[in-house]
Amino acid sequence: MSKEKEYHFALILSGVTEHTEGLEDDLFEAGCDDALVFFKNNTVYLEFDRESESLDQAIISAVKSVEGLSSEIKVKRVEPDTIVNLSDIARRSGLTKQSISMLVSGERGDGTFPSPISKVISSTPLWKWSTVADWLLAHEKLDSQSVQSAHLIEDINGALELRDSASIKRRKQWLKKIETSSVA
Repeated sequence: MSKEKEYHFALILSGVTEHTEGLEDDLFEAGCDDALVFFKNNTVYLEFDRESESLDQAIISAVKSVEGLSSEIKVKRVEPDTIVNLSDIARRSGLTKQSISMLVSGERGDGTFPSPISKVISSTPLWKWSTVADWLLAHEKLDSQSVQSAHLIEDINGALELRDSASIKRRKQWLKKIETSSVA
């Protein structure tokens, strides 16, 4: 007997708009009766509460259902996002924002909290969630399931990005320039 659990996640879509006719009905017919359709900032996204044996099975089955509707519809990303701010870290870890802020500054803990990866010089830096989750697990402030989920969503989003062949080609060109450039 399988043990199914309910997983909450969102899929960010391309190839559809809020004006796409019959979208909700088509999604329902495709097996997405466990999702709500949202339109925000010219983006269509689906919030799922999907029962499955694992998070990866839940996400993959949802992606296949959505993309099976039309060759035009693609899943761009899975959320919760892999880039987080202090508030996100606090919410996901169950700690207070003040506690996270003190861990970041070194006022609390061992002073090894991960460095931000973006907006470092701003008042609202951003961290890679999987790196923070690993650190929180090592410091017994987060459970291993949350860490596994962080890595899974990051990996699935990376796989989804690989489908953009033009972007991959440009990145490979930049990588080649970086690796073969000599400093004058």
